[in-house]
Parts: sequence; C-alpha cells; structure tokens
Amino acid sequence: MSSEIPTHMAAAVLAKGQPLELQIRPTPKPGPGELLVLVKSVAINPADGLMRDHGLFMPKLPTVIGFDVAGLVLEVGDGVPTGPADDRNTSGLFFKPGVTRVAAYSAGFWHSCAPDYGVFQERCLIPWQHAVPIPDSIDVSWNHAATLPVAVVVALNAWSAMGFQVPSSSSVSATSSSTNRAALGEGEAQKGGKTKREALLIWGASSSVGTMGVQAARLIREDQDSPIAAVYATSGPANQAYVSSLGADRVFDYKDPGVVDAIVSAAREDGLVIRHCFLAMGQLALCQRVLKAFLGDNKNGGEGIAEKGKKAMIGSAPPFPPDAEIVEGVEAIFLQPSTEEGERLEQFRCWMGTWLRECLVEGSVRPSPEPRVVGKGLGAINAGLDMVLQGVSCAKLVVEIGE
Repeated sequence: MSSEIPTHMAAAVLAKGQPLELQIRPTPKPGPGELLVLVKSVAINPADGLMRDHGLFMPKLPTVIGFDVAGLVLEVGDGVPTGPADDRNTSGLFFKPGVTRVAAYSAGFWHSCAPDYGVFQERCLIPWQHAVPIPDSIDVSWNHAATLPVAVVVALNAWSAMGFQVPSSSSVSATSSSTNRAALGEGEAQKGGKTKREALLIWGASSSVGTMGVQAARLIREDQDSPIAAVYATSGPANQAYVSSLGADRVFDYKDPGVVDAIVSAAREDGLVIRHCFLAMGQLALCQRVLKAFLGDNKNGGEGIAEKGKKAMIGSAPPFPPDAEIVEGVEAIFLQPSTEEGERLEQFRCWMGTWLRECLVEGSVRPSPEPRVVGKGLGAINAGLDMVLQGVSCAKLVVEIGE
C-alpha cells in the first residue's frame, strides 16, 4: 500500500508585496463540517490584491488567499449532510462527493489565513455552511457561480444589518409592479394595503456587491410587508442601463457634482424618504449628506426619522476612512459577518444555502455582473489581481482553474 501523500498546485503568497508563486502543497483531508473542493473557477476581489501587496489579514506567511470559488465536492468531513435522508440534514442542503457542484465563500479569514482555506489553489477546504449546491436544474457555469459568494454575503449582510429581511421570490409578487416604481405620482405606493414611503439607496451599484445589493433591494421592494417603494442607485453613465435592468427604479451619475441634490430632489418628487443606504463602494460622506437631508423630514409620508426616534443607517462594504465625519442621527456600520463561529456559520447557511439557492432556482436573482475571464490556470491570478487594483466597473474578474 502506497503511503504517498496527495499533493496539488497552489498560487501562494511567499512574501508581502511580491507576486504569487506556484508551489506544490499537500492536499488536506476535510475536518468535521468541512468540504474538500476541486477548484474550477475563482473570482478576484479587491481585498485579494490588498492581501498580496500589503499583507492585509495575514499573520503568517507563506499562505494561500482568495475568497470566491466554484468547484466540485471531492470529499466531506464528519457532520456534513450527504443526502436528503441523512439524519444530520436539518437544512435541506446536502453534498455528495464527486457529484455536488458548489459556489463557496472561503473561511480563510476566520482561520487566520491558514493556507488550506485559501481558494487560489487546485483544492481547498470549505465549511459546508459557506457553500451553496448549484442545482442541476439551472444553467450556471463555473465562471458565473464563482461571482456569487462574496457579492451575496456582503449584500445580504448589508440589508440584514439595517433591519431588512430579504425574501426570495416565493414570498413576493412574481411580477415587478410598475405602480411601485419610481414615478409614483401621488407620493406613495400601496401594495397589499400597506403604505410604502421609503426608497433604498445603493451607492456604487455597478460593483459586484452593488449589483447584488440592487437585486436584493428589488425583492425587498416587492415584499408587500416592507416599507420600501423604490430602489435608487448610483453608477457611472455607461452602466446605468444595466443597473436598471437589475431592479433599480432611478439611477444617478455618481460623477455628477450635484448628485446628492439630484437624489434628494428625486425622492421628494416621488414623495419618499431615504433612511437606509448600502455603500457598496464610493464616498461615505456623500451617503451621509443624502440621509442627513431627510432627518426630521415630515413632508413625505408623514413622519421623518427624527420624529420616530430612529437613526438613519448606512451599511458600508469599504472600511471607514480615518477622518470620517460623525453625523448626528446617521449611524454608519462597517459590514462584516459575526465573529462568533456558530452565529457566522448560521448566517452563511441562511444567506448561501437558503436564500441564494431558492433565488437561483426561482430565477429571482442572477449572477451579476458578468464574469470577465482574465486567463486560465493559477499563473493567471497575478494578472487578475493587478487588474482589480487598477479598478474594474460592472464586471467580475474570473480565472479558470480546472476544466
């Protein structure tokens, strides 16, 4: 019997500020609750480039980084549900080795960037709660699947942190009603007898997390039990039609020096207030100015934020700048999953395994934005990291790792 340890190739960070280098690594065995995934495609995020160039989050080198992955389950550890009749399966999710395709969010950040959990390699470990099985009934390529995990987790985290439950289409109207869209005329929209008086704002809506934020906000708007009547967004002029196609009712040019006044004027014209903003990318101060304009505003829909004793809220994907202003009445939250492992795993299971899976099957959410393949093989990841740090709009950079 051979005692040879199985190995695979990885694109590893050997030194801060240096290109990733290919090296052979031992292939790990999945521990309790873990999947061993054969990597097919990875998507590139700005945080990946910052980790390579500045050592962000990495207490020890060498290691393997990367967050977004799509691949095939090869092995499962103890406690992973493997079939619908599995006694351990209380979630409806199951993972069959050699059969189940998944999109997954790396757990490397929560494992001190241990190399087995980075996705820039041919095989990696993933907690099963961080993965969504890709149903055979839908046509989603490896490249499209790789664009989903970070975008979904950040967007769902944003709306959850601000107090919104994001439904799948099974609990809302299947048709996007034009009476709920921006030109509201009377200043209010009604659905199921409930008055809707608010607009949600997504700043930086053509980014990966921004496009998913728009799609999730559209589902909130369509929910008859939510107070949301419209979805507002900002993007560059070239991407406004695409952002609208995802569900935004009004799209504003963030490069316009008068963009804040334009958003505030539009909301007042529509008879709405803006109390919640998802800052996917861009300037916190501009979002603060928009929300500040509606503090105590009782012209649209009766009660303003101040009268209700509630703060306006901004959920921010980018970290706050050191000189960020504190605006009274506007709470800014830096978005991150729970630091408590049990809570985090439950969050991911709900966001990925339940919400995303249902939305993909029902067709209420689609991978966005479109993947842009920058190369094939682990050696192409460095070029993708260079590109993402130069700035990418309305595209998710993807590297194909396996066939």
